[in-house]
Amino acid sequence: MVWFRKGKERASRQLELYYTSDIHGSERCFLKFLNAAKFYNVNTLILGGDLTGKVLVPIVEVDGHWEMTFLGRHEVLRTLEEVTEAEKRIRFNGFYPYRCTPDELARMEADRAYADRVFRQVMRASVERWVRLAEERLRGTGVRCFIMPGNDDEFEIDEVLAGSDVVVNPDGAIVEIDGYQLLSLAWANPTPWNSPRELPEEELAARIERLARELDPSLPVIFNLHCPPYDSTLDSAPQLREDLSVVMVGGQPNMVPVGSRAVREAIERYQPVVSLHGHIHESRGAVRIGRTLCINPGSAYGEGVLHGALVRLENDRVASYQLVSG
Repeated sequence: MVWFRKGKERASRQLELYYTSDIHGSERCFLKFLNAAKFYNVNTLILGGDLTGKVLVPIVEVDGHWEMTFLGRHEVLRTLEEVTEAEKRIRFNGFYPYRCTPDELARMEADRAYADRVFRQVMRASVERWVRLAEERLRGTGVRCFIMPGNDDEFEIDEVLAGSDVVVNPDGAIVEIDGYQLLSLAWANPTPWNSPRELPEEELAARIERLARELDPSLPVIFNLHCPPYDSTLDSAPQLREDLSVVMVGGQPNMVPVGSRAVREAIERYQPVVSLHGHIHESRGAVRIGRTLCINPGSAYGEGVLHGALVRLENDRVASYQLVSG
């Protein structure tokens, strides 16, 4: 167990936090996350999973200039300044820029394994860059920064997060903050995308249960589970066929619950004060399961908008909460 304390008496516990999730490589959203502590006047930041992006954008050097195709538009970049500006735009939108030669581009197109290695290297370098930014901006401020992977994140980033003295990866652990216990888990139930951190419901339930056994029954609990509870309105996503096409009803996507039954059962059993979730971008909202307030702030990272939740806890209750965007 990791301990963080402010020296307040347990009889008057208080905690104010900012939670967000699913920024999928958007540097614009990550910078807003780092600024959220000052902007919202909180000292605890939690990024609850799916940090990394999914797309590499090659910037190809050809005869003294560079060419790229980004968001469906072919661009010719004449100077290094233009290349640097293009890289910034790419990162802000959640993609990874990669300078290369025509020969390397051809190799990536012909060799999937090589392309995957390049992508993972660039992805890891991007997370390393983000961790350095967090360290530069938050060290010495008193702000606690928790960043956890999600089901879409490759395992390479865990080592990067573990190497920081400012960023804490709470995945798979119980962390005490000011007299509250934060129980965190990055994994999700199976999805159509076969992402890196998926488990059958029985195994997911077993992982949550192993963590829950470590809880101190005398202290209030916060769940930080990337996957939302099943059939909670926080887990509604378009129904997909086997070919991944969307089922339409009345001209609209048919929305169905896709969250985790194991997560719901754990919330019903342990009744944490608040349960924080991400994973399903479309299901922004808050709902109670028993006495537990469950929150999914949703995600609009593709638009450069950071959705989040401000939560203020007093003793063993949620004193206030607000869904925010910026």
